[in-house]
Amino acid sequence: MFGLGLPELGIIAVVAILIFGPKKIPELGASLGKTLRGFKEELQNPSDNNSPEEKKSEE
Repeated sequence: MFGLGLPELGIIAVVAILIFGPKKIPELGASLGKTLRGFKEELQNPSDNNSPEEKKSEE
């Protein structure tokens, strides 16, 4: 996985626990999952809402 071995993943996990605390990590994972799921859905089914910049470039 991205060239990371078990020791590297362990160090990353320990640093994450030290920074965020063990209670906050599941909340961060859930919010990241929701964000990625919404992004994936938007890529598969783009809405008709164009941003103002896109409308200006079309005119």
